[in-house]
Amino acid sequence: MSADELPAAEAYALVAPEAAEIAAPALDYRPPMPADRSIPIGLIGAGGISFAHLEAYRRYGLNVVAIADRHLDRAMLRRDQHFPEALATDRVEDLIGNSAIAVLDMTLHPEGRAPLMRRALEAGQHVLSQKPFVSSLAVGAELADLAEARGLQLAVNQNGRFAPHMAWMRAAVEAGHVGDVIGVHVSIQWDHGWIAGTPFEQMDQLILEDFGIHWFDFLVSIIGDRATSVAARSAMAAGQSARAPLLAEALVAFEGGHASLVFDGATRFGAKDETVIIGTKGTLRSSGPDLGRQQVSLFTEAGVARPMLEGTWFNDGFAGAMGALLVAIETGQPPVHAARGNLRSLRLGRAAIESARKGGVRVPIDGGG
Repeated sequence: MSADELPAAEAYALVAPEAAEIAAPALDYRPPMPADRSIPIGLIGAGGISFAHLEAYRRYGLNVVAIADRHLDRAMLRRDQHFPEALATDRVEDLIGNSAIAVLDMTLHPEGRAPLMRRALEAGQHVLSQKPFVSSLAVGAELADLAEARGLQLAVNQNGRFAPHMAWMRAAVEAGHVGDVIGVHVSIQWDHGWIAGTPFEQMDQLILEDFGIHWFDFLVSIIGDRATSVAARSAMAAGQSARAPLLAEALVAFEGGHASLVFDGATRFGAKDETVIIGTKGTLRSSGPDLGRQQVSLFTEAGVARPMLEGTWFNDGFAGAMGALLVAIETGQPPVHAARGNLRSLRLGRAAIESARKGGVRVPIDGGG
């Protein structure tokens, strides 16, 4: 190698060049909404996260006509808070099979939800399932088959897909702004200790199974079916009171690249969330103190673009999940969060959980993702 061929000192020192500020590309990232927002919706399961669903639907002018919960007082509370004209009942039979209700939003846990989803589909109703979609991939495939055979839409409430920063980054990738994706890296530091004393403590791989499914799904939405294997671990944090491990990580190999998902769920101070997507033509970065406040930057040869995004994950993400399903009902085209595609995300997540239970051994992804 001659002197003329030696790398510049800046290259050795890892000095990054200054990037000029440029205009951000116009991308469609806002929650999709149907032309007809009067399509009647029923919600089954008025506990926990249901407040976010209903608040989002009310804000976007969607039409919730019935709320069911085995505890009537909870159904009535949610009704009074968000849709005072809706029916409140403790009988799911009042909603499933009711021809006046086109769509059912089911927020129950997977074990109790799957039989109800099957009944609703057999009755001709479209369904939005809470995440994780199912406990069994075989059951999930059967439900997807049933929906397709009946000409119905079955989607999964992967609301993170519609969070403003995630939606903008995915749209940028789809538009070709970063070229071929070679790296996806997520690092989240937050306090998940609120689960102490709740049923969530009983999940031995809580972070990977419940919280992490958003990021397994986001990763799949970026790389498709390219994942080939995953190695994952979980651990108890020093001083944590919750019985389930609050620390977890997953390293994913995919064709032509790799991904890392690192979750520090015992961060009491200085919370921060960062997502990076690296491509052959550009890099996307999103960072902020929490998932509702994120600044996205797109770095390319032309410079750096910093879009001014509108909205927050809570509750634009939840509005997007239902809105996309309603659009699919109108168009007849599967939504981006269709149950069939969500099986890829579940397969990756299940492999990560298997790896963590085996102490971090690398587990292949059957079918390439």
